Amino acid sequence: MGMLPIWILFIMCLICSSLQFNPVDNYLIDCGSSKNTSIGTRVFMADNSSLVTLLTLQTLFVNTTSKPISSTTDLALYQTARVFGGISNYTFPIKKQGGHFIRLYFYPFNHESRNLSTARFSVSAQSFTLLRDFQPPRVPVVKEYVLNITSDSLVLNFIPYKDSFAFLNALEVISIPDGLIPDSAKTFNPSGEQNNLWKHALEKVARVNMGKLVVNPENDSLWRHWDSDFSYLKHGNLVRFVDNITSVNYTGFPTKDIAPASVYGTATKLDTDSDPNTFTNMTWSFDVDPGFSYFVRFHFCDIVSLEPKNMFFNVYIYSLSVVRDLDLSKQTSNMLRSPYYIDFISRSRNNRNLSISIGPSEAYNAYPNGILNGIEIMKISDSQGNLDLGETREQSSTSNSIIKSWMILGSAIVVTFVAVVLALVFFMIWRRRKLAHLNNSTQDKFGNKGRKSTDGTVTISSSNFGYSFPLAVIKEATENFNDALIIGIGGFGKVYKGVLRDETKVAVKRGVPESQQGFAEFETEIEMLSQFRHRHLVSLIGYCDEQNEMIIIYEYMDNGTLKNHLYGSDLPKLNWRQRLEICIGSAKGLHYLHTGSTKAIIHRDVKSANILLDENLMAKVADFGLSKNGPEMDHTHVSTAVKGSFGYLDPEYLIRQQLTEKSDVYSFGVVMLEILSGRAVIDPSQPRETVNLVEWAGKWLSQGKLEKLVDPYLAEEIKPESLENYGEIAEKCLAERGVDRPTMGEILWKLECALQLQGISVRPRLNNQPSNSHFEDSVLSMQYSVGSDIDGVSMSKVFSDMVKTEMR
Repeated sequence: MGMLPIWILFIMCLICSSLQFNPVDNYLIDCGSSKNTSIGTRVFMADNSSLVTLLTLQTLFVNTTSKPISSTTDLALYQTARVFGGISNYTFPIKKQGGHFIRLYFYPFNHESRNLSTARFSVSAQSFTLLRDFQPPRVPVVKEYVLNITSDSLVLNFIPYKDSFAFLNALEVISIPDGLIPDSAKTFNPSGEQNNLWKHALEKVARVNMGKLVVNPENDSLWRHWDSDFSYLKHGNLVRFVDNITSVNYTGFPTKDIAPASVYGTATKLDTDSDPNTFTNMTWSFDVDPGFSYFVRFHFCDIVSLEPKNMFFNVYIYSLSVVRDLDLSKQTSNMLRSPYYIDFISRSRNNRNLSISIGPSEAYNAYPNGILNGIEIMKISDSQGNLDLGETREQSSTSNSIIKSWMILGSAIVVTFVAVVLALVFFMIWRRRKLAHLNNSTQDKFGNKGRKSTDGTVTISSSNFGYSFPLAVIKEATENFNDALIIGIGGFGKVYKGVLRDETKVAVKRGVPESQQGFAEFETEIEMLSQFRHRHLVSLIGYCDEQNEMIIIYEYMDNGTLKNHLYGSDLPKLNWRQRLEICIGSAKGLHYLHTGSTKAIIHRDVKSANILLDENLMAKVADFGLSKNGPEMDHTHVSTAVKGSFGYLDPEYLIRQQLTEKSDVYSFGVVMLEILSGRAVIDPSQPRETVNLVEWAGKWLSQGKLEKLVDPYLAEEIKPESLENYGEIAEKCLAERGVDRPTMGEILWKLECALQLQGISVRPRLNNQPSNSHFEDSVLSMQYSVGSDIDGVSMSKVFSDMVKTEMR
């Protein structure tokens, strides 16, 4: 193909340039500079330009050869500055009335005649105070504002603080496209609308591009800088960053002036691909000044879906829902990769933090999903035209604090005097009732102290737990704890099969006095289970603490424990496909515990006996009596006494008493060995060198002889590549140091790979296509029937109705 004629190239250049916004007012000044400065395709004029009128006192040009500590792309603009020794102003003629950007550049470099870091001043424009008693930080900063200019000129005033001075490195005054900022926007809590936005000034607080990518001004038609969202994001392990910039489809409005393709073509997405049962929000947090309202703009573009109607999610500000079940396809006329944005105004609050969240929709059959491409937050001037209150609020706050302190002190003196008198009056009464008070306090038969009521009930201390069942109902369901209904015995006590009046099958775990676990574990398990919402964690149905009883009621799992299907019973053997699916399900449950809330939850007793199987052999992690909240953000571990099951305990936790999520990873590695070998962790019937499964397996793992560990029942079934993948992740789980072990998310991904390498991935069948096996049905159910999952709805609603029925 030959070269295009020059005239065609010229026309193409004209077309491209016409697509770029060309502001009518476009003042770019390199303050303190005697020559023009080029920044990309733009030219900042020398400060002595005739385009502006400057009225000033004691002005001074200064320059430096040092470079700023950090900057975006405009290093040259920070090399010079104009210093104002008195009240001064810039005056700009305005050709087109309407919205304008005002950008002020500050960098307090040191100069032989002035130390700019000591400057303190205010800046105003029209009737608005942009900065009050401002002291620029020691790094380059750009203050950006939007003003609606309704006159023929704009005056920027610089007012130094007493005995100080003002300075400026560079400035921009640029007219903006019509419609970029609306005159009104929606409000929430209560919902409504705020009008006359143009009567206020706006200040940029944050302009953020999702997808962990920065967008520089030269890639924006309005020369805006977009920060990466990574530093604002909470819980980065719950999201996935995606980009598909070339696919963005501008079909009209919004245009590239609202946000460029580099914003709409990148996104942060809720990571539910590894586990579609995870219901959690992705959240960003921004520092704001209390007492102001904020204009918030959400940018969306579905760059991940392969077809419309696949993206539903909720939008939150301050954890309050502002949009429920947002359907991007509906908003963009079923056109994928088409930009869309929503504006809101958050009314004045006293918060210093503004949070933005995207979470899964609760609509029926909606896949848990969520996406955000960009966010803009702008402060709205108050009724007095202030965008900065400076020390005014601090002084007022200090004055109020002094007054309040005196009031509190006076009140304290009065209260103390009254308290002393009352103490003397009630002292004798207290002594007389002391003995009776002690007699009313009891110690239950489990050795745990509680508060005993008149009917002998020992009540748990927390009042937040729901699902309380009467003891009479539980006795009826279990035929008065008939031994014939015992389905298991653990450290807490016996587990019975029960049937409620509505034919619901349940598992009833009843504590016994000689139990190794007591009231604390009983309370912990109820508290933990009442928070969970995941198909691979066993569901709490209820509890009972009447008459010194400690009873927990779970959903019934027809196929019992994983342990019983591996060894120690005459149950049918599990094939490799079934074992892998169970392993993956268990990993999903543990992954949710570690990442599904602000602080990780460490199970602390992961073992094959605590992995239960339902009628379709779907795995659910159970028994949370020893569970513990993970470390705070600035800590690496939780120091606590060692608890767990022998043979599964993390050696690092056992020696140092330092608990982390990696302690669960080690225990899960032991379970993986059980699944592979089909034998117990400690088996005294084995020869001495093979009694301990971990030690015996470690020898063969280190030599790469995985076939030595395989359950003979599986020997002819496992493909070598699947076995190698499985053995590799098990060996990493059992690393001596926790830092060398993978996370549960990494384990889950490797297990999925082992399943694929085995060549047993399952595709959904048509409605009239017969199933090859009962287990294939269960796999399909696990992979595709997310919407019908009982754990995906509010458990309190389901079981509160159940309790009411039982109590009738």
